[in-house]
Amino acid sequence: MNSPVEAPYKSFVSIDRQSTTAVYLQIANQLINAIQRGFLQAGTRLPGTRSFSELLQVHRNTIVAVYEELDAQGWVETRPNKGTFIIGKIDARPQKIRAATETQLVQYPKVTGFSFRKSSLLDNPFEHAACDYIFNDGTPDIRLTQVAQLSSLYTANLKRKSNHKKLGYYNQDGSEFFKRNLSNYLNLSRGLHISNDNILITRSTEMSVYITAEILLSKDDIVLVGALSYFSVNMIFQKSGARIMPVPIDEEGIDVEAVRRICERHTIRMLYITPHHHYPTTVTLSAQRRLQLLELAAVYGFIILEDDYDYDFHYDKTPVLPLASADKNGMVVYIGAFGKSLAPGFRTGFIVAPEDLMGEMRKHLGIIDRQGDILMEQVLGEMIEEGVIHRYLKKSLKVYQERRDHFVAQLEEHLGDYMTFRKPAGGLAVWTQWKQPVNLLSLAKECAKNDLFIPKTLLYQHKDLTAMRLGFGHLTTKEAQESIAILKHSLLTQL
Repeated sequence: MNSPVEAPYKSFVSIDRQSTTAVYLQIANQLINAIQRGFLQAGTRLPGTRSFSELLQVHRNTIVAVYEELDAQGWVETRPNKGTFIIGKIDARPQKIRAATETQLVQYPKVTGFSFRKSSLLDNPFEHAACDYIFNDGTPDIRLTQVAQLSSLYTANLKRKSNHKKLGYYNQDGSEFFKRNLSNYLNLSRGLHISNDNILITRSTEMSVYITAEILLSKDDIVLVGALSYFSVNMIFQKSGARIMPVPIDEEGIDVEAVRRICERHTIRMLYITPHHHYPTTVTLSAQRRLQLLELAAVYGFIILEDDYDYDFHYDKTPVLPLASADKNGMVVYIGAFGKSLAPGFRTGFIVAPEDLMGEMRKHLGIIDRQGDILMEQVLGEMIEEGVIHRYLKKSLKVYQERRDHFVAQLEEHLGDYMTFRKPAGGLAVWTQWKQPVNLLSLAKECAKNDLFIPKTLLYQHKDLTAMRLGFGHLTTKEAQESIAILKHSLLTQL
């Protein structure tokens, strides 16, 4: 049995007097760590409270509290007239207690002791940089959000006694109040004909796609996507085991005749489409092609997964209604985001589909997000009911339209000789195509040297295409002007 004086306790215990954790808990936790990692072995007698307090330069009562904590957690036992001993199976040949370095005590294992599946498909495609200026793929400017008003709405709901009981709910079906208001909002703004039973509330568009893929796709199912499509959604489809088949995109959106030809040769399970503003090219699917797609889906039995990711952002004319508004055969699953003009924490995703599919989707949502956010949904429901969301959107649309017009004018003035583009009727990004081949990766690196970050996910380049999707919504007119100036300067450096 080891003597308590042999153990190098100072190598096990380091006390931080500035920490909010009580000193006795710091000591107890570090001793437990030393026991777990084998530096203090079973059967070791700990020092007496007086000598240990002198060694660690703490009050004796602190050590008493340490031993009481160790005893309460089942690490030690106190034997009358003998002392306090570490509990456990005693080695017949006890080893000398080793001193421990700080790294040995606090380092977490770098690798697992077991095997597991790894997926290169799900590698994070998003990049970050510390540049002052950044292009993105078209996200709102959170600086336009009235954070104080949003906070007051949330705080008011949190204080409301009638909401207190809701805080403990596990409600995978979501707030009926919010769903009722959201269904009314979608019916009025997007020509739908739905009720609460047709809506599932999710955290994001990606969660909506994930749940849909989990239920509707099986290994080797064929999913049609645009030849240029949203990379995150493609990752989800591939993770489900589906086979992705690209379809050409032109000035009217996805090539419906190409879809027809593929259907004649293959059994298609799903078509993923962003018809309002195709991602990434921003073109709108024509009304005629929308009807043709619905007819093809009815004939060949494939699902149309319609992603209306930026329906709220339109400037020049009334937006084209979604395919889901004209679906008579239950072939469309409609997904979108609500509150994109709000701060990120106040946004939510949704799925619209026939009731039988909704029942299955709620089962899956109950597994991955059983708690939900019932209080936030209450706030969002009130924002719809009281017209707050309409006022937010109206204000932000005016700003985004001004930014779009200025951004396009700057592109024309400074880069019109090098690229072609079209002023988008909606959305928060411009699709640009270079008139002559440019090494976009090298251009992005040169821009980064000049304090402008362009993520790889915005770059589209192969032998027949050199293009970029440039978001303008998050940039003030001054920031946009300076960003485009850096882009031009970096381009001229490369030429």
